[in-house]
Formats: sequence, C-alpha cells, structure tokens
Amino acid sequence: MKYILLLLVALLLLSCGKEKVVLLPEISHSEITEINDVSAAYLFYDETQKDSVELNRKNLISTTNWLVNVDKRLTLKQVIPHIKFLQDKKKNAGHKNENAKNYFTCNDTSRGNLGFVEFTDVDYHQEPAGEYFSKTSSILKNIRFSIITYSLENIEIMGFTDYLISKKTNLPDLIFQLKKLINPDMKVEIVLNLNEILKFQDYISLKSSISKLDLQNVIISNHEFIF
Repeated sequence: MKYILLLLVALLLLSCGKEKVVLLPEISHSEITEINDVSAAYLFYDETQKDSVELNRKNLISTTNWLVNVDKRLTLKQVIPHIKFLQDKKKNAGHKNENAKNYFTCNDTSRGNLGFVEFTDVDYHQEPAGEYFSKTSSILKNIRFSIITYSLENIEIMGFTDYLISKKTNLPDLIFQLKKLINPDMKVEIVLNLNEILKFQDYISLKSSISKLDLQNVIISNHEFIF
C-alpha cells in the first residue's frame, strides 16, 4: 500500500516547469482499497489543449496492474478514446500477465483514502446498444434493462418484460426504482447507456451506485455504450 501512496503523490507532476494536477473522482465507498504491483497512467484536464485532455502513459509496465488516474472534470467523450487505447495497448503487449487488472483510481470519502474501480473487462462501444446487440445476440437469454443516462438528474430505465417498461428517475432514486421493476424470478441484464457529455465524476458515481444492486439473477453487462 505504501508503494501506491507514493505513486499517487505523483498526481502532482512537474512538466516543462508547469504543475499538472489530477482531481480524482470521489466515491462514497469502494470495495477495492488496496492493490499491489502497479504502474500508473494519467488523464489530465488541460484547458490549453484543443480537446482539454492530455494522456501521460510513459511509465506503464504491461505486466503490472494499471491504475488509470482520470481527472473528474473530463467528459466521457474526452476520456473513452484514451481508455480504449490503453486497453488495446495492454491486450496487444508482447509481455503479458493474465492476472494483471486495470483500475480507475478514486478518492474514497468514507475512508479518507484511495479506492479503486476495476474496468479490466469493460467493453466500451461508441454505437447504439440496439445496433450492437442486434448484430451479436440471436437469442436473448436474459431480460435486458437499459439505464439511459443523460445526466444524474435525468435517467431513464427501459426494458421489455411482458410489456415495455419506461421509467424516468435520477441517481438517488435509481436503485429503489430498479428493485421495484425487477421481479425476483427474472433473469436480468443491466446495460449502461451513457451520454458522451457526462463528466467522469458522474460516470463513477453511476457505476458505484449500480454495483450496489444486490439482487439475485441480476448481472451487470460488461458492455457499455456511449452516445
């Protein structure tokens, strides 16, 4: 853990005489609080850049666990192409460690320490979910509920059971509404559909909330869609 803390001190970097700071997203409670054998990448919020984002990945080692430190002010439109680039870089590395994972680094406010959100197997798509699943799923084994997130105040739950379900809600009420809509006998797959203008902080808040959906026969899809 000491190595991780020393590493995260490097969130304040000096480059060409200019300080660069990553404001980590906050999470109220993280299930993952300690990771060993790590290297780090940084996504900086930089107003001087054309797209306001800068990736620093110079010290990544392919066989280690990767901590990706993303500034919470960045949007998904800015972040996701870089995340996909890093995922591909690790998958295609000459030297691999099948046990090495990828994590987003967060500020765990409940502990006053670091927390981590794993995204190793998340597959990000920049196409509509309906188009993707129509090409890949010939038979729908589970009932699919889409969480369409325009903002944390404007979330729509859509699904098909015996009829079309469409429910407007917000993040504080999301889990309550899902538990009302999902019958315990259902086999349900939750799919995230995310507006590209969402801030990375909002994305982490949504992921954290969804992870607390403790219902039998409910799985969270590793496919996430940016629109």
